[in-house]
Amino acid sequence: MQTIKLNGDVHMPILGLGTFRVRGYSTVYQVLDAAFQAGYRSFDTATVYQNEADIGKALKELLPKHGLTRKDIFITSKLAPQDHGEEAESACLRSLEQLDCDYIDLYLIHWPGKQGLKSEDPDNKLHRQKSWQAMEKLKESGKFRVIGVSNYTVEHMNELLSHCRIKPSVLQVEYHPLLVQTDLLNFCSSAGIHLQAYSSLGVGKLVSEPQIIKVAGKYRKTPSQVLLKWAVQQGIGVIPKSCNPERIKENFMIFDFSLSEEDINTISSLHSGTRYCWDPTHVA
Repeated sequence: MQTIKLNGDVHMPILGLGTFRVRGYSTVYQVLDAAFQAGYRSFDTATVYQNEADIGKALKELLPKHGLTRKDIFITSKLAPQDHGEEAESACLRSLEQLDCDYIDLYLIHWPGKQGLKSEDPDNKLHRQKSWQAMEKLKESGKFRVIGVSNYTVEHMNELLSHCRIKPSVLQVEYHPLLVQTDLLNFCSSAGIHLQAYSSLGVGKLVSEPQIIKVAGKYRKTPSQVLLKWAVQQGIGVIPKSCNPERIKENFMIFDFSLSEEDINTISSLHSGTRYCWDPTHVA
């Protein structure tokens, strides 16, 4: 498995399993079991996914089943927008309790705004600054190995870097061929921050994109594999989500081929600014 060395001297698998909308213990267990069998060692969750407790419980059974220990895997979770600010530290500790872990490998601020405030409210800035301070404290105490953010713009990132004591290790954003966020990629590259993509398949819509299908046929791979490889080959982490064991396995099998530079550029040229998820550009 290819890994990325994050600032903070922590190694993270470049490909992980997303768990958005993976709910209910039976489903969580089956999905994680299939992922372990396929070779996954990194798992991405969040407070708002409402599955941290089930993931923690499943890991207690599945790690010994697959001959693994906690140190063999990488767990990411995220602070809910409703917990920004004064509530951040207790919310972070609640994630640890739900996951039943002594530490979380990577903890992210999920969204730059606080739930209940209008996007343009300047108090959003104050709340996320307090959240970051709480996360810095928990990193220093060893509860988090590294910390980062999600859905931040270049403006949000510059603001964070202007006051933080500990630099973010990861920025997780929507990133796919229809939303090639070159400004964020360049920013992260120059700042030593790893860019990780979510919605790499465009919530499933990009697998039917004609150009992607054409490239996939050339390499005898699936459109999903080409979309994931397009990101990974550029050093961008991915966290594809599926509840289907065969699809989980398929998404992992992207390390036995390489796309030509021409094909990477052809796929990148599909950029249209299309977002399938949330738009953080309006958050003050």
